[in-house]
Amino acid sequence: MAELNEKVTQEYDASKIQVLEGLEAVRMRPGMYIGSTSSSGLHHLVYEIVDNAIDEALAGYCDHIQVVIEPGDVIKVTDNGRGIPVDIQEQTGKPALEVVYTVLHAGGKFGAGGYKVSGGLHGVGASVVNALSDWLEVDVHKNGHIYHMAFSRGEKTEDMRVIGTTDHTGTVVRFHPDPEMFDDTVYDYETLHVRMREQAFLNAGLRISTKDERPGKEAFDEMYYEGGIREFVSFINQNKAPIHQDVIYMSGDRADATAEVALQWNDGYNEALVSFANNIHTPEGGMHETGFKTALTRVLNAYGHKAKILKDDETLSGDDVREGLTAIISVKLTNPQFEGQTKAKLGNSEMRTLVDSVVSDKLEQFMEENPAVGKAVLEKAMTASRAREAARKARESVRRKTGLESGQMPDKLQDCNERDPALCEIYIVEGDSAAGSAIGGRDSRFQAILSMWGKMLNVEKARADKIYGNDKLYPMIVALGAGIGQEFNIEKLRYHKIIIMADADVDGSHIRTLLLTFFFRYMRPLIENGYVYSAVPPLFKLTRGKTVRVAYSEEERDAISAEMRADNPNAKVEINRFKGLGEMDPHELWETTMDPEKRTLRRITLEDAVAADQIFTVLMGEEVEPRKLWIEENAKYAVNLDY
Repeated sequence: MAELNEKVTQEYDASKIQVLEGLEAVRMRPGMYIGSTSSSGLHHLVYEIVDNAIDEALAGYCDHIQVVIEPGDVIKVTDNGRGIPVDIQEQTGKPALEVVYTVLHAGGKFGAGGYKVSGGLHGVGASVVNALSDWLEVDVHKNGHIYHMAFSRGEKTEDMRVIGTTDHTGTVVRFHPDPEMFDDTVYDYETLHVRMREQAFLNAGLRISTKDERPGKEAFDEMYYEGGIREFVSFINQNKAPIHQDVIYMSGDRADATAEVALQWNDGYNEALVSFANNIHTPEGGMHETGFKTALTRVLNAYGHKAKILKDDETLSGDDVREGLTAIISVKLTNPQFEGQTKAKLGNSEMRTLVDSVVSDKLEQFMEENPAVGKAVLEKAMTASRAREAARKARESVRRKTGLESGQMPDKLQDCNERDPALCEIYIVEGDSAAGSAIGGRDSRFQAILSMWGKMLNVEKARADKIYGNDKLYPMIVALGAGIGQEFNIEKLRYHKIIIMADADVDGSHIRTLLLTFFFRYMRPLIENGYVYSAVPPLFKLTRGKTVRVAYSEEERDAISAEMRADNPNAKVEINRFKGLGEMDPHELWETTMDPEKRTLRRITLEDAVAADQIFTVLMGEEVEPRKLWIEENAKYAVNLDY
């Protein structure tokens, strides 16, 4: 759709702003609008303001966005777009700037001609950010004047007024999140930087800079990618070994929609497919992903038969052709239909047709013109197909040997009595001595214990056929009951809390990393649904007479020690470091690490799938040099660790 890339010639003024309803519900139920009041919701405020600036870029009026964290965790977002309208909005008789920031569903995204393509919350974003900030101020550069307005918790505190002159257009928004609404109001620079980098990849030619001005945290990054999503694929694959040099790029348009696809295969086993609609990440996929997968499988099979690489009776599956594939799908359309408030899945059926058409036409042409690449891709897919068949045979063999079909559980599992998965939890414990203490200390009504021994398989370097035959991994697959990979079915999961309990030392960290790599690569829905946790065992035991306390950090150790000496500074407090879970008595392990009333658990979350994919590749992959560089860069954070 060529017109998407052309400047909109009509004026962006108050006539483009429509009012649908009021703002009262936002502070009562913030989670409905930003997902949560945790760190993710806090950062979401910034994304909403930036999304409005990106809408200006999509319309052809903005090419630079700046995001700054000022001292005191104040956010400033500056763009050089047209500037929010400041004339009187007809329905309300108020300045459009006031309407945009004080009325829910007021904006230029409802078909009144403001934007053809937009992300954000469809007119919700600006007012929601205002409602959830203890103060917010806007400066609009427009018509040669600088217009200023101020708000607090959704209400206007200063009328719009002219405060100066200007020689450019754009909007500057500064706000501070309301401490009454959020668990924490401290921003993480890297979280914002990663999100802004993603937006720069998705909008070729748009320059986005991020800056941290807080004392001791100073940072600055500028992102500009003329190659757009081609460079996004190269960035994801930077620590992998591609099997063809150039990133394959395809694009096409139809009516009021465009589709871009960039892809490259590497020699690994894992698929990295990331999709977006109007710059919004769609982690659950949708019609655009369906169209891509269908076309990719069909084209490669057709090419394989035509080129005589595949036998007449050979057919590759979608899993086969996507092994080792990194792909970005980005679609832009006028009326996106997202499923759910968080916009995790795109429902527009016409995008399936468009993406299918683009990939069918352009990929077939690419393969014809680049037969060496086509042969390399198909040979990799054929190897994957053979490995998948080997995995099926291994799975069937293990089922016969273990009696899996009859529901037989592994010997290393001490199951719980409860059968409702929502009430059950399983501790995965390394070593028989630690498992013995856990079994002796647990509440057998709802706590199961699975004992593991020795170092498990690094699945980053293995295919599924090796996993099914692995004597350490397979008992866990059977115990959890949900399968792995494409067969994984979360409805069959037997426990809704999967707790990794490892020692607080280097070996324990390695075991946790191996397990998390396995869950991420073969059971990712466990992490996406928040079912995976890490137990936090105590590091120190403090004893004074008959009084015994435990501490989970050095700071807590020192504070407890001082507290235990409060009545007598000279009193002797014996401090011992726990060397491992196995040396704890069952009652100690229960009281410190397993009792739901007292324990501390860390939930493993997946904020950024791309970043997670990269870090697992670096830490657990074949390439040594990226891992060496990562260790050198991060070693300073480990200098005070005492193992």
